Amino acid sequence: MTVEHDRSARPGGRGRPPRGAPREFPVELDRELETPLPVQLAAALREAIDAGTLRPAEAVPATRELARRIGVARGVVVASYEQLIAEGYLVATHGRGTAVNPQLERMSAPAGGRSDAQGARSGSAPGVSSNRNATGTPGADDGVLGRAPLAPGEPIPSAINSPAWRAAWREAAARAHVVAPALGDDRLRAEIADHLRRMRATARSAGDVIVTAGTREGLGLLLTALGTTRGRGLVVGVEDPGLPSLRGVAARHGARIVALPTDSAGLDTARLPEGVLDLVIVTPSHQYPLGGSLPLVRRRELLDWAGRGGVVVVEDDFDSELRFTGSPLPTLAALDDDVAGSVVLLGTFSRTVAPSLSAGYMLAPAGIRALVEPVRRELGGPVSSVVQVALAHYLATGELRRHTARLLRRYAERRDLVSERLAGTHGVRVRPMDGGLHAVIEFVGQDPADLRDREEAVVRLTRRAGLGAEPLGGYWQRNGAGMAGLVIGLGGPDDVAFDEALRSLAAVLREA
Repeated sequence: MTVEHDRSARPGGRGRPPRGAPREFPVELDRELETPLPVQLAAALREAIDAGTLRPAEAVPATRELARRIGVARGVVVASYEQLIAEGYLVATHGRGTAVNPQLERMSAPAGGRSDAQGARSGSAPGVSSNRNATGTPGADDGVLGRAPLAPGEPIPSAINSPAWRAAWREAAARAHVVAPALGDDRLRAEIADHLRRMRATARSAGDVIVTAGTREGLGLLLTALGTTRGRGLVVGVEDPGLPSLRGVAARHGARIVALPTDSAGLDTARLPEGVLDLVIVTPSHQYPLGGSLPLVRRRELLDWAGRGGVVVVEDDFDSELRFTGSPLPTLAALDDDVAGSVVLLGTFSRTVAPSLSAGYMLAPAGIRALVEPVRRELGGPVSSVVQVALAHYLATGELRRHTARLLRRYAERRDLVSERLAGTHGVRVRPMDGGLHAVIEFVGQDPADLRDREEAVVRLTRRAGLGAEPLGGYWQRNGAGMAGLVIGLGGPDDVAFDEALRSLAAVLREA
C-alpha cells in the first residue's frame, strides 16, 4: 500500500506542506501477521526516514488523514507516531503538526565500524578514575532471590511459576544427553534472533548471536578477545553515572576506566574523547540509573565517532524491554552495519525470566565476531545444554512476550505506588521513569553537602531496617559529582511485602 501526501494540507489541516515534501512513501500493513499494526506502521515510517524517502523537517500526514488513507483506526497512527517521537525520528510542534526530526539533516548515514576492531589509540584523558562505587548493586544478569525487598536488580520472578516454564523444562529433560555447540544451541540462537526482531526491532540472523551466561560473562568474553588481539591493556569508557557491575568486569580484565559525562538524555556524545578509547559501554535505551533514552541524533553521532576511531561500542540492553510508555525502543545495534559495524549488543533473560537462569546473548557484527568466536570455541560454552533447550522451547511458545506484557503492568503499578507512598515527603522527588525495574528518589532543596549527609544517614537507616535501598551518589565515579538520593528496586516476589517496605521507607525519610 502506498500513501500519497495531500499537497493542499499539512498536519493540522491548513496550509501547504514544507517545500520538498515527498509525494508518497511505502506502507505495507498485513493484518494476518502477529506483529501489531502500530508496530508495522512505525517500522514503515522508520524505514522511509532512514532511506531518505521522508527527509528531515518534512511533514508527515495528519493522523486522521493517514488513518483514512490506509484504512486503519486513528489510534494505530497515533501510537506509531508517539513511538517514533520517543525514538527521535519525529517531532511534534503545537499548532504545526508532526514532522521528521529536522536535526537528522546534519547527520550522515550511519557509518559501519572498523571490522577488525583495530585502530584505537592509547593515551590519557581527563576523567580517568578508579571505581569508587562500593554499593554492590547487581548488574544486568545479577539478582538473588531472598534479597532485601527494595534492593535494585531483583525482578519479579513469576515466570518460573508458569505452566509454560515447567513444560519447557520437561522438554529439556528429554534432551539432556545433547551437548550444545560452543556458540550456543542452534535453535536457541534462532529464537533469540526472532525475539530481538519482535521485541527490539532488530532484524539480524541467528548466526550473529552467541549464547552467553549473561551480560557480565559476555563482556568478559569480548574483552578477552580484544585484549589478546591488541596486546595491551584496554581503555574503556563508561557512563558516569552508570552501572558498576560491567565497569567492574572491565577493571578486572586490566582495563583503564574513563568516566564519560551524561545528561538527562544519556551519554553526552558531544564530549566523547578522540583517539583515547578502545571500547565504550553504553545503555542507550534506558540509562542507568537516571532512565534517559539516547535520542536518534546522538545515536548516529555515537556510531560515526566509533567508526572514525575503531572503537567497539558495547550496548548493555539490561531492561529495555520493560518500557511502560509505547513500544520498547529499537536497539543501537539496529542502526549498525551487520558486517563492518561497531556495536556489540549484550542482553540477558535474568530480568524477564528468572535471576537464577544465568543465560543471555551477544549480538555482534561479523568483523567483531571473527575475533570472539575462536575464543569462545577455545573456552567452551558456559551455559548448560539443558538450560539452552528449555529457554529455546520457552521462547518458541511466545510465552515470554506475553509474560513481559504482564510484568510491565505490575512494574507500572509499583512505580505508581512509589510516588503515592512518598507523596508529600519533604525534600524528596521521585524522578520520572519510562520503564525499567528500579526507581530513583532524589533529595532536593538543601546545600549539596547537607544532601550527601542526608543520603548517608538514610542509607544507614534503610540497611538497619533491612530494606536494601542503595545511595544514588554511589553511581558516580567522580567524588561529589552526582546527585544525592536513593535507588530502589521494583522487583521482589510479594506485592504486600513491597508495599510494606515502601511505607517503612517513607517513615525513614520523614525521620532523616
